[in-house]
Amino acid sequence: MATAPKEAANTIGLEEICTERQEPPKGQKTFTVEEAVETIGFGRFHIALFLIMGSTGVAEAMEIMLIAVVSPLIRCEWHLQDWQVALVTTMVFFGYMIFSIVLGLLADRYGRWKILLLSFLWGAYFSLLTSFSPSYIWFVFLRAMVGGGVSGHAQGLIIKTEFLPTKYRGYMLPLSQVFWLAGSLLIIGLASVVNPTIGWRWLIRIASIPGIILILVFKFIPESARYNVSTGNNAAALATLRRIAKMNRAAMPEGVLREPANERRGRFKDLMHPKYLRTTLQIWIIWLGIAFAYYGVILASAELLERDLVCGSPAAAGEEAGDDSEESRSPCHCRLFSPSAYQTMIISTVGEIALNPLNILGINFLGRRLSLCITMACTALFFLLLNICISSAGMTGFLFMLRALVSANFNTIYIYTAEVYPTTMRALGMGTSGSLCRIGAMVAPFISQVLMSASFTGALCLFASVCVVCAISAFTLPIETKGRALLQIK
Repeated sequence: MATAPKEAANTIGLEEICTERQEPPKGQKTFTVEEAVETIGFGRFHIALFLIMGSTGVAEAMEIMLIAVVSPLIRCEWHLQDWQVALVTTMVFFGYMIFSIVLGLLADRYGRWKILLLSFLWGAYFSLLTSFSPSYIWFVFLRAMVGGGVSGHAQGLIIKTEFLPTKYRGYMLPLSQVFWLAGSLLIIGLASVVNPTIGWRWLIRIASIPGIILILVFKFIPESARYNVSTGNNAAALATLRRIAKMNRAAMPEGVLREPANERRGRFKDLMHPKYLRTTLQIWIIWLGIAFAYYGVILASAELLERDLVCGSPAAAGEEAGDDSEESRSPCHCRLFSPSAYQTMIISTVGEIALNPLNILGINFLGRRLSLCITMACTALFFLLLNICISSAGMTGFLFMLRALVSANFNTIYIYTAEVYPTTMRALGMGTSGSLCRIGAMVAPFISQVLMSASFTGALCLFASVCVVCAISAFTLPIETKGRALLQIK
């Protein structure tokens, strides 16, 4: 059964070799990959693509969120101080930042599919090794390697985007949040059962299973046709497009697959061009600030629950009564999550999609700049509200809203960045923004897990101040992309 498609692909390949470097005869119809994708339309292939490639977000969320639910246990097992716990998360994002650049370059050279497969194999291997860590140093190193593997999961989003017709792409980012949410809820739910019973090492082993399952189903998704034509492999691109058309029961466009000559890709100095300099600098500030706030909320939530820093709680009452026993003052004191803490984490995590409908309306009716400015300002407000002496139910509500707002911020800046740059430098603009995003994520643990221990109010005010700066930057962006066609060249 597998022979016929291979023979067909070989036949196509021979035909393309003979015609690839020749201009089509005068009057002969031609089509591009973009035109083929639009003609084929949305169908069964794209549903499978969305489910498989979207599920990479489940595996990524589980690996990234894992540290938040195992931090109390490793603190207790290895008698760690606050800065040592924060360093684990920082090193995960350091590995993510470094490897994202390397894997991105490799993906452009060797293909998205190969790098995606490699990243999942890499991540699953080092994640399993982490569960056997004999010491804190080994744990930090192996989690940094896991972060490096997780950085390659972005290729799944690229493959998904490059196969989708234009009118469906606008829905992918909000819908992709569902997969991230599912992964986050799954790891928290597993932690509530596994951590108190068989321990955090088994939690890590179980968390690696979704990634291993995805490796087995990647074979159903082909390499990006857009990547193939960018390397001159029109035969493979044509075979892939015909396969998609067959699955969708749609017709291919008439003529010969022919791509126009590629424009020279953007260079770093293109981002510094006078036309885009101000926009680029403000976008970088916003990306860094949003990541700082997003991961700050996640880690601060865990820290609040671990230390039970809620007004009227037994821990708080003990502190007010002057409980200064050696055990309570120890920075390495074991403070494990209670069942109610896991419940609060689940409720606040659900908040990530709570504002999606309003976020979509704001983006399309108020515009990208004003919508982002409003959500960033509200994020700053809710950070300050955490200073209020409030019940655990009120704290849960504030955390819920914070997760909703920081998620909306990410949605908006992602869309704006993709729209504001022309095609010749769009990937470069997204790539540099993503790198700065990881810097914000690397700094966040030291504020949420170190500074918050020394000054609760100071940490929250710092998060709020950064959000205010981002709100001002968003409001003063020189270009509004709402209703504007995507630019092709600079």
